[in-house]
Amino acid sequence: MSAREERQPLSSRKTPLYDYALFRHGIEPDGRAPFNGYPLPDGSLPQRPSKKLTWQQAHPVVTAALTPLLADPDPVRAAEAIHSWAEAAGLRVRAGSLRAHVARLVPADEEAARRTARQLTRTGTSVAAVGIGMALLIRLGEAEDVPCLKALGMLRGFCSLAVAALDPLDRQAAALLVLSDRYESGPLRPLVEAVSAGDVQAIRAALLTVPDEPAAMDCARRVAEAADLHGLLRSRPGDAELLAVTGRLLHRMADQQDSSSEILDYVPARAVYETLVRHADRLPPTPEHRSLLLSVALDLHSSPAVLLNWRPGRRQALLDALDRLMAGAAPAPVPGDRRADWFRRNRHLPFARTAAGDRPRWEVVVVHGPEDSPAVESRILVDGIPLVPALFGKGRANPPEYLLDSGRLRASPEPREVQLAEASCTEGCCGALYVTIRRDGADVVWDGWRGAVGPQPPPYRFEAAAYDAEVERAERDHSWCWPARSTARLIAAGLRERPDLLSRWDLSVNWVGTDWQDPHTTVVRLVYTPPDRAEGTEGAQPPRLYFDWRLPDDDSPPQERAAAALERIAASDPKGFARFQGGDSELAASLGYGRPQG
Repeated sequence: MSAREERQPLSSRKTPLYDYALFRHGIEPDGRAPFNGYPLPDGSLPQRPSKKLTWQQAHPVVTAALTPLLADPDPVRAAEAIHSWAEAAGLRVRAGSLRAHVARLVPADEEAARRTARQLTRTGTSVAAVGIGMALLIRLGEAEDVPCLKALGMLRGFCSLAVAALDPLDRQAAALLVLSDRYESGPLRPLVEAVSAGDVQAIRAALLTVPDEPAAMDCARRVAEAADLHGLLRSRPGDAELLAVTGRLLHRMADQQDSSSEILDYVPARAVYETLVRHADRLPPTPEHRSLLLSVALDLHSSPAVLLNWRPGRRQALLDALDRLMAGAAPAPVPGDRRADWFRRNRHLPFARTAAGDRPRWEVVVVHGPEDSPAVESRILVDGIPLVPALFGKGRANPPEYLLDSGRLRASPEPREVQLAEASCTEGCCGALYVTIRRDGADVVWDGWRGAVGPQPPPYRFEAAAYDAEVERAERDHSWCWPARSTARLIAAGLRERPDLLSRWDLSVNWVGTDWQDPHTTVVRLVYTPPDRAEGTEGAQPPRLYFDWRLPDDDSPPQERAAAALERIAASDPKGFARFQGGDSELAASLGYGRPQG
């Protein structure tokens, strides 16, 4: 496709978008594409108004038009026809929609479709035509397509298509496009510049400066891929600073806070885990490194990392090695040392349950992150496999306050449907995972699954006595809980036992927990509903006001703090001391509340 006659633009009056991208990149003084990509040239979008079609309406139109054209053995003729059709149709669709339409096409002749895709990407002058070619290369692309995809990915609106096509071909190039597109400045900019320059020493130095915070670690997998972390470790297996960064990146990838866990998409994950554990003794035995290795062990025990294609016994061998490395590492109690406190409370979790022999068939492990993390989840394992990542993968399992404190996991003859997890974007957007729990003679049965991704899960049967014992053990085990969270749980329990404490003030509980930004502050969120309007009108929700009562940790025992909080609620209306957070504006104005206090 490099011959001049094969590079003629699909429209002789316009410049191919590929050539335009190369030109824009070539004239940049620093060789960097701008944040969000180069602007598209005039005339690359359809001149006529785009048709207002839903996805369902557009899909058969796209399929019917493209399927016969992709079978044409002449790529120039086929590309011209696709370009003309896209222009005539006024096709103006988002990259994600275009990708979804084209990805469902099954060309009768893949080689012919590949040639046409290359013609479109290299000579196309419209966004729609080039986008169709790029979408085809997601499945049909080969190594020779990488330079073209990298160049087109620098154009505004093409990044996601280029990344999807590059991922199976060149992960580093795909990752660099992602980071370049999202981070014009900030902590990842030095890494992007070093990778772009191909300077290995600079890449290592930039990687060491990446802070362990969401602003930099939300793309942990892409950071590792862009830096070729696996390659760096192979050449520097005993580099303690690099090992520490590796542990942080792996832990962030195994986190399932936002949709699916990135660890399952990180191709060299097993090899990188192996290298980290094999050389973990090179890490200085600091409190930070102890916590990091324990976090990695928790991930290898019960996070989505369990689902990697491990060789038989290999994951357990890594856990055993980490257990030996941390033997006797529990620090002495120091008042106010939250990292040491977190380590002591969680040291046993990934190891103690396996010391007596085989894993139990049914197990609940409550896990939360290091000392300043608010994330808590109830990891349910069956035969050592975490169910929520295996069956759902769109968000964490629900916290113990929901599943354990409420008794929802207990089994009775009466079937009970339980939500095990909700998508990180909410159930209304991407769903939730439900199971029905019932007692059937000497067994407890989990079946009636709803919301699982993929094939319908089979029923799970557990011996009832063992099941009950595990639920009781998990309900009693509060070792994961830090003081502010313990205070929250005790307050919530007290309000459940004495509903009159709030009802006398026309209040109810919306949520009790710890602040996401400051996990050492207990938050009690309350809802006020006027007694004369509690039922609403004509099925509408009644007007409500929301209040937050925040209780920062003051180092007093949680039992005392919770008791004092309940006494204060009993003695005075919380609307007088909790922060007004908003709600129905008319109701707020009638009661004298102004702007929410934040």
